[in-house]
Amino acid sequence: MHKQKKNLAMLVVGLLTAAPLPAQAQADSGAKADRVLLVVSGHGADAGKTRPGFEMDELSQAYAVFADNGLTVDIASPAGGVVVADGFDPKKPYNSRFIADPAAQAKFASTLSLASARSERYAAVFIIGGKGAMFDLPVNIDLKTLLAQTYEAGGVIGAVCHGPAALMNVPLKDGKSLISGRAVTGFSNEEELLFGKRWAAAFPVLLEDGLRGAGAQFSEAPMMLSHVVSDNRIVTGQNPYSTSDAAEAVVRAMGRKLAPREPFTDERSIALIGRMLAGDVPGARQSLKANTAQYDVPLIAAWGLYRSKTPGADRKMIEGAITAMEVALPHYDEPQLVAAIAEARAKLAKAQ
Repeated sequence: MHKQKKNLAMLVVGLLTAAPLPAQAQADSGAKADRVLLVVSGHGADAGKTRPGFEMDELSQAYAVFADNGLTVDIASPAGGVVVADGFDPKKPYNSRFIADPAAQAKFASTLSLASARSERYAAVFIIGGKGAMFDLPVNIDLKTLLAQTYEAGGVIGAVCHGPAALMNVPLKDGKSLISGRAVTGFSNEEELLFGKRWAAAFPVLLEDGLRGAGAQFSEAPMMLSHVVSDNRIVTGQNPYSTSDAAEAVVRAMGRKLAPREPFTDERSIALIGRMLAGDVPGARQSLKANTAQYDVPLIAAWGLYRSKTPGADRKMIEGAITAMEVALPHYDEPQLVAAIAEARAKLAKAQ
């Protein structure tokens, strides 16, 4: 953006003597400033049952954020063409919107190949997560080239959930790695321990370990809470619930003013859990009571359940899990939740 402004100023000053830019060059310059490329894994097969693919929730949320901020969005995968997402709920608002959007569906039905995605056309590249991203994206040479060229041209690089796996070994012209010494986040070892049991054993490396091994400075929030890290035009989000926040951070890193939006129900729910963990349990309880329909109560309860089952959980973790389940309980008639709270309290009594 700064380079474009400088070039524009030079053009104005030398207007009487300088030749005008060709029409196509002008169009390409504008296209770069307004275009974002979303990258998804092409590893998925059989709707994720045979091989994991990418997270549709992340793709549709990122697409919505970028589109609502006036950006043209393209979608690419390693080989291009049809790609397979893991199982998802088509009724979620961001998914239903994506499905109902003819332009988005046309791009999704025939993704660009990474080899054909010209880096100079994009002001930002955003990598969608899902476990498939651990298999094909980190070894794709076209993607490495695309990321390096986009970054070195002043563009923004973003990734969420398992998407940061693609950033681990991206060499730059100066011989340094893209994320060496950079602050990043991604799907944490704690989250993998709880949600990655089926495929994590097949990963070349756990994502957190791989990012640390690549020289990055890794940070994380409690499992499945939104956590976004921005470091010099590199933006990473920890998990699926970080997607919209990460996409908005990319927009800001592009130097654009964010369009206002209403948080999704699951975003509000995850943020409410964050308030509880920060100590505002009464406020969180009151917000849920006053606006129950704006929250995903089963999600809040499920967060507490999973958190309570984290291997090696300490007292603070278990207490937070119990709080989340107890706050959800008056609004969620589920006998298993009562049993889960009792089990967590018994575990708390034994914890150090």
